[in-house]
Amino acid sequence: MNLDDLSLISKIDSLRMIDEINNLPNQLTEAWEMAQKMPLPKATAPTAVVISGMGGSAIGADLLRSYVTDEVRIPVIVSRDYSIPAFAKGSSVLFIASSHSGNTEETLEAISAAREAGCTCMVVTTGGKLADYAQEYKIPAWIFSHKGQPRAAVGYSFGLLLALFCRIGLLPDHESIILETTKVMMVEQKKFLPEIPATHNPAKRYAGQLVDRWVTIFGSGLLSVVAARWKGQINELAKAPANFEVLPEADHNTLAGIINPEDVLASRSFSMFLECGFGHARNTLRSRITRQTYMLEGLNTDVFTAVGSTRLQQMWTTIHFGDYLAYYLAIAYQTDPTPVEALITLKKTLASQK
Repeated sequence: MNLDDLSLISKIDSLRMIDEINNLPNQLTEAWEMAQKMPLPKATAPTAVVISGMGGSAIGADLLRSYVTDEVRIPVIVSRDYSIPAFAKGSSVLFIASSHSGNTEETLEAISAAREAGCTCMVVTTGGKLADYAQEYKIPAWIFSHKGQPRAAVGYSFGLLLALFCRIGLLPDHESIILETTKVMMVEQKKFLPEIPATHNPAKRYAGQLVDRWVTIFGSGLLSVVAARWKGQINELAKAPANFEVLPEADHNTLAGIINPEDVLASRSFSMFLECGFGHARNTLRSRITRQTYMLEGLNTDVFTAVGSTRLQQMWTTIHFGDYLAYYLAIAYQTDPTPVEALITLKKTLASQK
């Protein structure tokens, strides 16, 4: 597959996923600006925050949790289930239901449980049943407009939550940080556009290495959830298998599993290591030693080093690069990156068996 054939790329990408990826920096700024006008929940000094969501609606929450973990002094929990944590009771707990469609059954059941438990609730969605629920029970709803796939709205889901945390005093103001981050993203993305040939386009070259291989993404600290994002994008855009590992935990188990089956590991596996300038020094060392160990066993590896001068810049330039990489991997497989028929079929099957 020639990743420089623009006519073929356009034919494969029939629903223009590339436009969504190109627009990611704008999503962040739009979400920030939009959030300044949204209604705040009554509990502006919560003792804990629980964010409920699934899939593409939850990854923004996970990224936020990862980003704020060294600054926010209260627990921030991301819940991917029908139920809520047992501690989530009373108005001092802020419960945020995040569902792109507003029809995610797990999230709808979870917010009902949270309201019954007396939590202070709010909603982040584009509409659907969740918006109706919020209106019925007079719950603050942050409603944004986005017609694409949930995974393509990560800039909104993260940006809105970040702005919320700033507005209720859990974080300092981030306006200048957001603006500088999106500027860096826009500069970087010029290297990854479809019209840039593979000889000068690292996203295309990295994608080429992953063809016909089971991919594992390694990350730590700030980039641990980014590794999960890369994994999810490879699954949903390229319809290809991938998993992610978090250091240092992976060095206590995963590292042992690189011996058998030897022929499959050597020819069909690929491990990508994400590194940034804000990680723990020992994790950076672990990443490099772990990669060396893999290479000595004859396994395929590469490393991606985050770009930017701040934590937010390094997080989001890496997210953006991963989106382009997964997109070009989809094109290499001649697979439309937008539809996710397997997920739609599962939801229909579940809905028919209530």
